[in-house]
Amino acid sequence: MSREQEVSTVFVQVADSLIDDFDPVEFLEQLCGHCVTLLDVSAAGILLANAEDTLQTIAASDENTHLLELFALQHHQGPCVDCYRTSTARINIDLNSSADTADWPAFADHARRSGFQTSHVVPLRLRDRAVGALNLFHTSVQPLTPQDVSLAQALADVATIALLQQRDLGQEQTEKAQLQRALTTRILIEQVKGILAERWNTDPDTAFSALRTYARARNLRISECARQIIDQTLDTRLIPHP
Repeated sequence: MSREQEVSTVFVQVADSLIDDFDPVEFLEQLCGHCVTLLDVSAAGILLANAEDTLQTIAASDENTHLLELFALQHHQGPCVDCYRTSTARINIDLNSSADTADWPAFADHARRSGFQTSHVVPLRLRDRAVGALNLFHTSVQPLTPQDVSLAQALADVATIALLQQRDLGQEQTEKAQLQRALTTRILIEQVKGILAERWNTDPDTAFSALRTYARARNLRISECARQIIDQTLDTRLIPHP
């Protein structure tokens, strides 16, 4: 698929967000995957602010433990927090530079130990303020071009539109409720990943892949399957063992 075709795919998925059974977490997971291929980065993740104004991980291009821990670190410190507070992008952060990472050394150290050398972050913007941040990582020292930066911001804006397309722009509480629902869905999926990983004696990444494959094969939302597993209305023996 060409870059233009993949960008078109993203906008088709945004159009799908207008349907009643739109699954925000699955959409954002797919968007993170598009970021990796479109921007030639190694990993991507999206963090949203909850009702307490704290960033929480909502989606990632890869469910591996190290990457999720790296995003979790940014719930309180890191470039995503700075980006969210200022609504300003930070591009081409050299994770080996003490000057670039002076404000969040723990994050930079963890990122380097996870194999990353460069990071970028752009805000998920609602007009002049941010509701979250899109974080990108390279395993090499690789800058984003100005064209890539524009595309990264466009993808972040698309994520915001998809999340908030139903809100009344005059009602901030409605916006917060929609963002919180998306975060609650992510928490539910994390719980089910743990349940399946323990039940199958495997890792959470493999468990999530099996759940996603099962849901897509039956045209179901991942969040719906997760809720049924928690409610014990879906027999996990029906999900093909990874």
